[in-house]
Amino acid sequence: MRTLVHLSDLHFGRVDALLLDPLVTMVQRLAPDLVAVSGDLTQRARTSQFKAARAFLERLPVPQIIVPGNHDVPLYDVVTRFVRPLARYRRYITDDLEPWFIDEEIAVLGINTARALTFKHGRINEAQIDRMQERLCSLPRGMTKVIVTHHPFDLPAGYGAGELVGRAALARKWLSACECDVLLAGHLHLGGAGEGSLRQDALGHEPLVVQAGTATSTRGRGETNSFNVIVIEPKNIEIRRWSWQAAAGVFEFSGSEHCERTDAGWRHQRNRAPRQPAGA
Repeated sequence: MRTLVHLSDLHFGRVDALLLDPLVTMVQRLAPDLVAVSGDLTQRARTSQFKAARAFLERLPVPQIIVPGNHDVPLYDVVTRFVRPLARYRRYITDDLEPWFIDEEIAVLGINTARALTFKHGRINEAQIDRMQERLCSLPRGMTKVIVTHHPFDLPAGYGAGELVGRAALARKWLSACECDVLLAGHLHLGGAGEGSLRQDALGHEPLVVQAGTATSTRGRGETNSFNVIVIEPKNIEIRRWSWQAAAGVFEFSGSEHCERTDAGWRHQRNRAPRQPAGA
């Protein structure tokens, strides 16, 4: 069994400072095997914001898989945006834009979808897809394979296709061929998990699509600040959501979704009641 904490859309420069210490305390208490951060660490990619994000990350458990988001590319510094769009991210967060973690049970690959030419949307190129294939297709069946991006490969109901990462359809095809299991993303400030099998164009092996809400930003878009805890077993995955409770000043367990591995990918266990984790 492996436990992943999935944080997203921190937006340093526009954070609710009251959430930072309780969030660090809870993540440390959960003692995950890996922390995944799916982009938008800053609000406007300023040096001071990256420094604050770096200080926050240093308080969290390791190892960590971190990818940039569109807010981590400077918006108003035009020269930096187009000449060195991720220079500050590389300096203060990580120089590795395709971070990789693997052990006996899971393999987790981070992919950069942030681009200088788009102000909000993201894109994945064919070279990145080729490298995903090289990493994932050679792994044995039964190992749980996870991709971390900022922009999603699939969307919940009510969102237009413009929110998808560019080349999503091509990437989904090859991820299915490699039997990828989980796609972690942010960007929408919306928490939840969905099944690719519900799509009209469902493929042979569909991964579980997991979105994280914003963990610390004041830009909640109507949702409570939250993060995901993903408990991975060979044939089962549980996505637990931890939400901010302002009155108590803590993040508390607020529900879970259970999924099981099938020959065609992952499926929700519809009749299984949510289970409160120990220590919640």
